Amino acid sequence: MRRRLCAVLAVAFVAGVTGCGLTSGSPMVDDVRPGSIGQGEPLKGADLTVTSKEFTEQLILGAIMGIAFEAAGADVLDRTGIQGSVGAREAVKGGDADGMYEYTGTAWITYLGNSEPIADPQKQWEAVRDADAKNGLTWLPPASLNNTYALAMNQANFKKYGTKTLSDVAALSKSDPSAVTLCVEGEFANRADGLPGMQKAYGMDVPAGNITQMDTGIIYTQAAKGSCTYGEVFTTDGRIKSMNLVVMQDDKKFFPNYNAAPSINSETLKEYPAIADVLDPITRRLDNAVAQELNAKVDVAGEDPHQVALDWMVGEGFVREG
Repeated sequence: MRRRLCAVLAVAFVAGVTGCGLTSGSPMVDDVRPGSIGQGEPLKGADLTVTSKEFTEQLILGAIMGIAFEAAGADVLDRTGIQGSVGAREAVKGGDADGMYEYTGTAWITYLGNSEPIADPQKQWEAVRDADAKNGLTWLPPASLNNTYALAMNQANFKKYGTKTLSDVAALSKSDPSAVTLCVEGEFANRADGLPGMQKAYGMDVPAGNITQMDTGIIYTQAAKGSCTYGEVFTTDGRIKSMNLVVMQDDKKFFPNYNAAPSINSETLKEYPAIADVLDPITRRLDNAVAQELNAKVDVAGEDPHQVALDWMVGEGFVREG
């Protein structure tokens, strides 16, 4: 996945990436007032910096956090879009930024060095929360939004084969081997928590000739066309909805949980504890359907990520304009 690959590439360059990412930034100047959040402007007088990684979903989530802080009375500096996972995390950890939405699985595996994910999403978050406390980071309660791997197929193939779970796909690979063709990224094809691990966990035996490696964007179009029966997708990608793809359930919970949750600098939270109450209703509203809808507005319709975030915040009644 993009965030994981960036993390791997960024580890050796964390100081440079962090420095580069934080040399730019601009004040958020949205004309917003409290809606259902931020009543009484509990963050009035606070100067807060929000950050994010550089891909679409992260840009939207970073904007959502910043807009929430604005509505609650804070002056907000926008430093979203840092290249790579490590740079954004280090900014929050070191106090150069105050908060971001981060993924539990990324923290557990990439940052904290664990090899085995925790299947239960709540327990995964608790483990990350407890482990990161000593690093000066506080993890607020997570969203159900879970940006992880999946396989998806078009409607025609879904009607033809009727698979709903990865166990169904494994069964089909045995009963009709030629029916299971896969379009995947090169990284996914070689990761232990990608295709090799998935095949082992589910007892699949897909011949190499039935597996085609390609870039992420092409996978979605090829799966939609039916050029491959199943394409590797990210569960919150807007193209799933726009292309009307059917996602296979990971019924054995093989793939790690990548639930989004606010990761806040602990000193900042100590000074402004109202941050938790401001963000909690928003985080609870974020799920995969919301993420797919918002991501599609950017990746499919070409809208600006910050405007997408603002429109959603207003539409949900979290903030008011003017």
